[in-house]
Amino acid sequence: MLFKLSFQNIKKSIKDYAIYFFTLILGVAIFYVFNSIETQSAMLAVSSDTREIIELLTTTLSGVSVFIAFVLGFLVIYASRFLMKRRNKEFGLYLVLGMGKRKVSLILFFETLLIGIISLVVGLVIGVAASQLTSVFVAKMFEADMTKYQFIFSKDACIKTVLYFAIIYLIVILFNTFSINKCKLIDLFQGGKKSESVKVKNSWVCIIVFVIAVALLGSAYYHVTGGYEDIQKMNQILWYIAMGCIGTFLIFWSLSGLLLKVVSSMKGIYYKGLNSFTFRQLSSRVNTNVFSMTIICLMLFITICVLGSGLTVRNSMVANLNELAPADIQFCQFYEDEEYTKKQKNNIDTPILELYQKFGCDLKSYFKEYVQFYMYATPECTMGDTLGSAMEEITKQFLFLQYDTQEKIIKLSDYNNLAKLYGKETFSIKEDEYIVVADFDAMVTVRNAGLQAGTKLSLFGHNLKPKYKECKDGFIEMSGGHLNEGIFIVPDSVVDESYRNREYVIANYNTNSKDKIAKIEKEIESMKNTKDYVMPGTDTRTEIADASIGLGAIVSFIGLYIGLIFLISGASILALKELSESADNLERFRMLRKLGVDEKQMNRALFRQTSFFFVFPLTLAIIHSVFGMKFSVKILEMFGSEMMIPSIIMTSVILFVIYGGYFVITYFSGRSMIKE
Repeated sequence: MLFKLSFQNIKKSIKDYAIYFFTLILGVAIFYVFNSIETQSAMLAVSSDTREIIELLTTTLSGVSVFIAFVLGFLVIYASRFLMKRRNKEFGLYLVLGMGKRKVSLILFFETLLIGIISLVVGLVIGVAASQLTSVFVAKMFEADMTKYQFIFSKDACIKTVLYFAIIYLIVILFNTFSINKCKLIDLFQGGKKSESVKVKNSWVCIIVFVIAVALLGSAYYHVTGGYEDIQKMNQILWYIAMGCIGTFLIFWSLSGLLLKVVSSMKGIYYKGLNSFTFRQLSSRVNTNVFSMTIICLMLFITICVLGSGLTVRNSMVANLNELAPADIQFCQFYEDEEYTKKQKNNIDTPILELYQKFGCDLKSYFKEYVQFYMYATPECTMGDTLGSAMEEITKQFLFLQYDTQEKIIKLSDYNNLAKLYGKETFSIKEDEYIVVADFDAMVTVRNAGLQAGTKLSLFGHNLKPKYKECKDGFIEMSGGHLNEGIFIVPDSVVDESYRNREYVIANYNTNSKDKIAKIEKEIESMKNTKDYVMPGTDTRTEIADASIGLGAIVSFIGLYIGLIFLISGASILALKELSESADNLERFRMLRKLGVDEKQMNRALFRQTSFFFVFPLTLAIIHSVFGMKFSVKILEMFGSEMMIPSIIMTSVILFVIYGGYFVITYFSGRSMIKE
């Protein structure tokens, strides 16, 4: 009997609680999709390096899934609280008819069990279908061969999804049982008629609190953007995050007290149509939902920043690949290492091409073109020496720099030869001049300070002055990001060959065949394990591409995973709360109807209320995100932030579709509730 009653209740409630079911199904589907990537990817034909990256991705996502489970658990419990509130009269009627609280708890148990089963089944079906599209996305990202791909169901992801959500529903059942046992009959029947108390706060207190909130947020904004370079401030980043959270809470608290006061003083607006009713309801609900609005605002802020940053890393690293890895392979031999054996030290200065020749590998036969050159370093040219009179000011801003580090020096002819291979700009300088090339933005600022001060260098017995007042864009080593902190280009005649620090060979293959290239690189790799010789380190364009795409994939998947869950959680909490409020206001809307108010006016009042509660936290979240993304740019410098605008546009589209979708569903569901 109780099970049948529970089933009838669910059938009756599906329309009213469409958002609740939709959110649960979406949560299950997303959880399955991101945890099934490993199984789906196992069918793709990829290299061993790419396979390792995908394994790292899945391991990372498994760890993130634990956090996501907590977020979804909070969401389900929070939603259940408001859905139970909607059914207060129903529960009260059960108790009046003689049903004990234990049986009411059993009804809720069966309902939750049925909802869980329905949500899991539908969510898994959608998740399995969506995971096939994810496989295509992963294959495209890693340039994998999908000829052997076939439809597959991830048993591990399914078990993990069922287990996590079973635990969540068990907690919900316990929560519902506790709520029923402590409820009072009079509260169940009168709860919907109670007006939420409009606590009139002191206007001057609200103004003072608002000023304090703005000051807290302004300070936090500055320290995570303008004060970024200070390492002491970076150590206090959690404190500035706390300031932002407190400031957000105080903004909502102060505005909740000022809203009704300000609008009621504007007689022409306040007494127009249903505005007095609308704004009193808004003020009442903002008063009682300050904490909820704060949480939702912060969740939206995290969503925007995480989605925007994750997509920026992935898009920028892929877009920068051709620019930052323009050759096929690079060799680099370091000349100083205390771990070398005596025999290795004696052989360390053997040129790279000659070294491979000793092992029967003629590298030149594999290359269409190559550049061989040396890098130099000397104790008389450190970072501190190159800053000159700007040293004092720079040390105040960049406490983390090691100013005794020896600078990297290269001959002009060598750099120009490499620049031609890379397709970059070449330079010319006089015998008493030098140029600095760099592409790591933070260090460009440091280098420019020294150049603008006109710092002269005493190098190998020669005095040099800067040709330009700012450093030029450029790099030596291929990589997946902007990592060049500064290289000094000097005239060939200045360099002392005894100060060689490392040797480079950078080349392009004489073939485009992937099989031949793989064979060449396998042969080079096989020569790394030698006893008496130190073989140079190698980086191929393929390896750099795999690493860049892999890192971009990990960051973007985690960003999407966390961002989507936070966005869905924030939007659904807000939507469920609004529907619950609309249900509580049924008596008030009936009274308006008896007073002669038409449906159009009531719908307009409901639309304004719903719009305010969706737009209010989103607006503050967007303001937070402007400064949050500025901070992200600093963090993302080495990966590249060139693709931030397209990533922000994509984030905005996702936000508009999901958040806007919840708003539309909430409004129309609320409107159907208040109809006669």
